[in-house]
Order: sequence, then C-alpha cells, then structure tokens
Amino acid sequence: MSDVPNDLKYTAEHEWIRIDGQEIVVGITDFAQNALTDVVWVELPEMGAEVSTMESYASVESVKSVSEIYAPISGTVTEINELLEDAPETINIDPYGDGWICKMSIEDQSQIKQLLDSEKYKELLGE
Repeated sequence: MSDVPNDLKYTAEHEWIRIDGQEIVVGITDFAQNALTDVVWVELPEMGAEVSTMESYASVESVKSVSEIYAPISGTVTEINELLEDAPETINIDPYGDGWICKMSIEDQSQIKQLLDSEKYKELLGE
C-alpha cells in the first residue's frame, strides 16, 4: 500500500499539494515515485512561469520512463526545489518532504476543491 497523508490534496495524475498560506507546495505521490522506480533526473518548472490547471510544466525521468508533472491548479511558480538538480533521488526517499518539486501561488482558491482528498485518492489507487 502507498503512503497517502491525510493532510494533502491529490490529482488523478498522482501529484500532491500542501496548502501553505497563499501558496501551495507541489510534489509527486509515493505511488508515483514507486511506479517510476529510481528517479535519475528532474526537469523543474521555470521560476515565475504562469501555468494553467493540468498544464504540463515539469517532468521526472527514471530508469524506466519519463513522466510529465501537471499543474494541480492555475498559478505562478514562486520557488523550485533546487536540491533535486543534484539529488533527484530525493523524490524516491522523501516524496512528501524534501522531495517536493515547486511552490506556486494560488490564483483561484476554488480550484483546490476540485482536487481529491486522501480517501478519494486511495479509492483511485484501489486501496
């Protein structure tokens, strides 16, 4: 079974968000990192990029494949996790902690209501 923290929101494409004031922190779920296996490279989003909901804005490459990362909501990228440039495997080790991908401003608070809570995400996974 995958680790699915109750305090996060999720997308059907296996991104998670943590609300932090007027920003969100974005990463990929434990399920996603486990499916990818060993992450070897991360293409981080551009600082200041304005993205729309479900727009591809980053990617994660593993020994198996390359997976797109989609913006869970519309907003502007305010910070990127530069640690991942030198240590992409951090996503495998700590997907909900040090393995976060970026922070974004919240353009429209109501979009967060469209995301899955932990129970709905577990249902999606069949757990």
